[in-house]
Amino acid sequence: MAETTHGKRVLGVITARGGSKGLPRKNILQLAGKPLIAYTIDAALGASFLDRVVVSTDDEEIAKVARQYGADVPFLRPHDLAGDEASIYRVLIHAVQWLGEHQNWHADYILLLQPTSPLRRAEDIDGSITLALEKDADGVVSLYEARPHPYQTKRLTEDGRILQFISQSKPIERRQELPPAYAVNGAIYLVKRSILLEQETFYTERTLAYLMPPERSLDIDSRWDFYLAELVLNDERGCAPG
Repeated sequence: MAETTHGKRVLGVITARGGSKGLPRKNILQLAGKPLIAYTIDAALGASFLDRVVVSTDDEEIAKVARQYGADVPFLRPHDLAGDEASIYRVLIHAVQWLGEHQNWHADYILLLQPTSPLRRAEDIDGSITLALEKDADGVVSLYEARPHPYQTKRLTEDGRILQFISQSKPIERRQELPPAYAVNGAIYLVKRSILLEQETFYTERTLAYLMPPERSLDIDSRWDFYLAELVLNDERGCAPG
């Protein structure tokens, strides 16, 4: 991690609250030999264009684990920003304002990094920042090619009949004829500080897409996702799942 050469400061914020209903304590669950959060910390610290990386958590144990892997945890997030209903924008704003008020440290761009994307790499972080700075974008959000394609999804009637989820005058049957479609993968949310503070959004007319391959786009939300990530990581290391 080093100072950028673009004249802009970029702050990475790794968000990791203690509560999780779908997969309890998921941020520090052991995944292929390391806590889940460690993969995001490693990617962030390995990136060249992040000026600073902090972890925002309300949980002492997560803070301890994050520090063990080299992360900066300068504060504990207030409990009112740690519940299921807490706005991620308010969480990021709290980090921005805390660093400004307590350490006089300010950034031009804020990068949200969620621990639930352990397959994201440092090159993805650098690539998204480079894109934003070169295009003077309001923000960059990571996408991947949607599978299944939205035109291939279905909905069911109350009596179990199958209907197209998206109505089409003539259904497209051949995959080669489908128009490109993309889905958000949760790995990269980069936004100008001014947009975050004034609009509380990642999306404006000047938000650009950073495309990632499906093999780095897994977003962990369940034990099945966790199992798949472990398979991928163990395969990369050439060892059997443990």
